[in-house]
Parts: sequence; structure tokens; C-alpha cells
Amino acid sequence: MNDSLLRQRLIDSLRKNVQVLGHLLPGVTQAEASTWRDGPDGWTILEIVCHLHDYDAIFLERGQLMLSHDHPTFPVYDHLAMVVERAYNQQDLTQAYTTLMASREPFIAFFNELEDADWQRTGQHVTQGPYTLYTLAAHVSWHDANHIEQIMRIIAENRER
Repeated sequence: MNDSLLRQRLIDSLRKNVQVLGHLLPGVTQAEASTWRDGPDGWTILEIVCHLHDYDAIFLERGQLMLSHDHPTFPVYDHLAMVVERAYNQQDLTQAYTTLMASREPFIAFFNELEDADWQRTGQHVTQGPYTLYTLAAHVSWHDANHIEQIMRIIAENRER
């Protein structure tokens, strides 16, 4: 399989991950989304969805830095503090998902517009080391899948009770 096709499939996964989440959420009430947790100290479904849309902006910023600067170091964000500071659990679930869909479009457009050589531009994460634009996109796809599995597990565990 050629690199161009792999990159396109990676971009497609970024769109499809959000669509998969859209198929999970209609069966979840606002009360369930804000109270069902991934363990006693874990995040709620609502906190996860808000985290995903906020991190789209962070990942897009990192991608833009990599494209416009030679090997930039990424700004550090405290994802745990953002949950509290941005009152994720007080958000409306439907609006949070709508915001995620909207935040994903410019992110996908960014990757669709890259030239072949751009995919190898690099940046530096303080704790995770070097990234290319390709590994950034792959990381976002993994990040989505990780949190979608988390939401599915939260739903399954609470429906079994």
C-alpha cells in the first residue's frame, strides 16, 4: 500500500472516529453522561467528549506549529485542570458532540491540504519526544479510539447494573 493511500485512510479514521461516537451518544441521557464514571475517580462521558473537542484545537495548533516552524517544542497543557477550569461536566452533551464535530473539520482539512513532504515535518513533545505530522495524525486517531473504548466501557458497565 502506498504512503498516499495510508495517509488518506488515516485522515478518514479521524472523521469516522467522530461518527462512531455519534452512534454511541444518542442512547445516553444528559444525567448518565454527567454521572457515569470510568471508575470512582475517572472521567464522565461528558468530560471525555469535551476533552476530545478541546484537544482537537490543541492538536491542530501543534500541527500548524510543525508546518510553520522547524522542529518546534509543543506548549504543555494540563488536561486534568481543563476538566475543572472549563466545567466540562456542566456542559450539554448534545452541544459538546456538535462542538466536537465542528472542531474536527478544520483538523481534517489541515491534513487534507498537506503536501507529501509536509507529513515528515517534525515537532517535539516535552514528555513524549519527537513527532512528525504523520505520527501526530496517528496519535489523534489512537487518542480517539482510546476514549471511544472508554465511553463504550462506561456505558456497558452501567447498563449491566
